[in-house]
Amino acid sequence: MAPDGAGAPPHLMVEMARAGLVIPTGEPGLVGRGAALQAVVDGIVLLARRHGADDAAEPMQFPPAIPRRSLERSGYLRSFPHLAGTVHCFCGDERAHRGLLRCLDAGEDWTDGQEASGSAMTPASCYPVYPAMAARGALPAGGQVVSIRSYCFRHEPSDEPTRLQWFELFEHVKLGSPDQVVAFRTAWLARGTAMADELGLPHAVEVANDPFFGRAGTLMSDAQRQQELKFELVVPVNTPGPPTACMSFNYHLDHFGETWDLHQASGAVAHTACVGFGLDRLAFALLRNHGMDPTRWPAGVRAALSLA
Repeated sequence: MAPDGAGAPPHLMVEMARAGLVIPTGEPGLVGRGAALQAVVDGIVLLARRHGADDAAEPMQFPPAIPRRSLERSGYLRSFPHLAGTVHCFCGDERAHRGLLRCLDAGEDWTDGQEASGSAMTPASCYPVYPAMAARGALPAGGQVVSIRSYCFRHEPSDEPTRLQWFELFEHVKLGSPDQVVAFRTAWLARGTAMADELGLPHAVEVANDPFFGRAGTLMSDAQRQQELKFELVVPVNTPGPPTACMSFNYHLDHFGETWDLHQASGAVAHTACVGFGLDRLAFALLRNHGMDPTRWPAGVRAALSLA
């Protein structure tokens, strides 16, 4: 963890650690949560569920991993190879184990004997939803909404608190016709703004793009912005610095429908959209804007989060 700058306000991660809100592990972007921070995160999920009650979302839960073949089929590696993570395991015999132990004892790299398993780390909590829904057959006539909460991984190690490698996302995912999906996203743009108001957070909604990789990624980012496929609700978290995206509102067109052979009740390829809540980022935004002691936050904010 980087030390405080001389004469500068304490780094947000340092402040949160001092208050017992986060628990450093020594690995950049990998932190635990204290009880008070966990209560805030759980309160954000409850608030989002209340705002999305009319969606009648079907809850799903998956581990923070997906089949490696699903990551490959999804197209994620074509767009975000720099963020992907896979699960590797020791698959050797006793001789290989002795070699591993020699490396450990010598303080050398012991990972050469690791082999890729059939699992990859979940990059966004919605990724397991699409193949699961496709396996059921055609969607209902009104489409389907699924809610899902999961830890996710993106390889961008940093001490900057809004760039965690492991972070938790809560999402509402809509699958259906283009009209149904666009209406869902439009509704959530209003709901997300109302949530930020309840939480007393200064915010703005901006057209955005995903961090596509490479030269071709620049063209994809430009197209995403031109079609307004992605909006983000941004909140000041790091000061000084630009505001941070804490909610995202994404229209995927028919990408996942085509990828997973997912169809509407009419037989047409399904379109999808999701609204994602960066639970860690929202919790950190609350701490930055209301202080390091949640018991002293404004009564309206505490009520919105169901904090006793």
